Amino acid sequence: MSIKSTAKRKLLLINPLSTYREGLILHSHVIYPPIGLGIVAALTPDHWEVELIDENFERFSFQDADLVGITALTSSVTRAYELADIYRKKGIPTVLGGIHASMVPKETIDFVDAVVVGEAESVWKQVIADAENNSLKKMYHGQLLPFENAVWPQRNIFHSEYRFASIQTTRGCPMKCEFCSVHTFNGSKYRVRPVKEVLEELESIEQEKIYFVDDNLIGYGKKSLERAKELFRGMIDRGIKKQWFCSASMNFADDEELLELAAKAGCVMVLLGIESERIDQLEETNKMLNIKIGIDHYDEVFKKIHKYGISVLGAFIYGLESDTPETMAQRTEYINNADIDAVQATILTPLPGTVLYNKMLKDGKIMHDNYPADWQYYDFVDVVFRHTNMDRDCFMTEVKKNWDQLYNDKILKKKFLKTLKQTKSPLAAIWSYGSNLQYHNMVYEGERPKKFIEDIFGLGDENNKELLQSSPFR
Repeated sequence: MSIKSTAKRKLLLINPLSTYREGLILHSHVIYPPIGLGIVAALTPDHWEVELIDENFERFSFQDADLVGITALTSSVTRAYELADIYRKKGIPTVLGGIHASMVPKETIDFVDAVVVGEAESVWKQVIADAENNSLKKMYHGQLLPFENAVWPQRNIFHSEYRFASIQTTRGCPMKCEFCSVHTFNGSKYRVRPVKEVLEELESIEQEKIYFVDDNLIGYGKKSLERAKELFRGMIDRGIKKQWFCSASMNFADDEELLELAAKAGCVMVLLGIESERIDQLEETNKMLNIKIGIDHYDEVFKKIHKYGISVLGAFIYGLESDTPETMAQRTEYINNADIDAVQATILTPLPGTVLYNKMLKDGKIMHDNYPADWQYYDFVDVVFRHTNMDRDCFMTEVKKNWDQLYNDKILKKKFLKTLKQTKSPLAAIWSYGSNLQYHNMVYEGERPKKFIEDIFGLGDENNKELLQSSPFR
């Protein structure tokens, strides 16, 4: 493979979307730009032209380039390999990075010319230099650098219809949940950006709606909690008026001053990884922080968060290894009766690079193992392993029963009104309701797409125009 000798070289970046669920209906306004590709663009020298093909908005059509860079999740890597093959056949070198490539680089290198393993910041300039010299290496291993003087993503390459911007303020996780590969990819040390740098980047972002892509924005322990408070105070003091949501652990409600500051800084919703309401299943998945908080205190956590006008998006897993039809039904009953505003109910999925995957592979439980074609099924709404207590048909039948109980019109409207009452925030209620619509459309693959919130609740009149204008789900 060789780089063409042109005065202005072209780097083509691609954000692939799996073709497996082409009927899937998600509202494009509430997805988030591929921040990793934005960082790669920012690291690329000025004598390169950078362009992005983003299949979240438009299907791929061939564009000539001197170098092609692709990122992919496990569920989209089959598509990534397909697109890489198009360029390799034309003699155009390809590079693939991201979480999947980092977990299975030996597989990935069979489909591209070079693989970036891990975080790209420490190696991308070398990739570019080697590409210019026609000497690309097979593998580039990124280092876990201190998270200071972080490169801002080049946001002007993102599609103009992204209503959300995303920003990252921390990396790494000391927790070792067996279904998660974050600590493998970003390391087990919690690395933080200086608050001043984060605030400056926030001030540069045009969008009013922000997603903090940190795996846990407030971190672990008093030091990281105080840093989060400093960040929120900075947003308030600088008059950074954004609506935002984030992911956190159940310790988000440990400090009410933190909750008050988060709300004043614009927090509308927080995603909590609850996973299960059973202590034995938390132990099974090594979800130690939730065990420490204690299941009996979950309701107290939700009520504290609501007190400050913030809604709760609870993430739950169905098909845990000890699950039965009865335990999954109990989980649904718990969710529908608890003070949880929005629900992410996904199927246990053994992603490569996780303890769970390695264990299931060793035990011969992986059912979809015709790689790379079968990676497209690793999307959290398919069954890819042999469950101990249920065959596949039973498993899917029971999961769909539970989805029907979680995402039916009556329940969603009830949750909307309950959120409105508990948070006293129409905005928090709309955000959580819109999230429920998104997850409904995801699990039903677009078969029964829900209408937008103004159609369902009749909020499209002039009296509600301002409220709807501020909602990401209109």
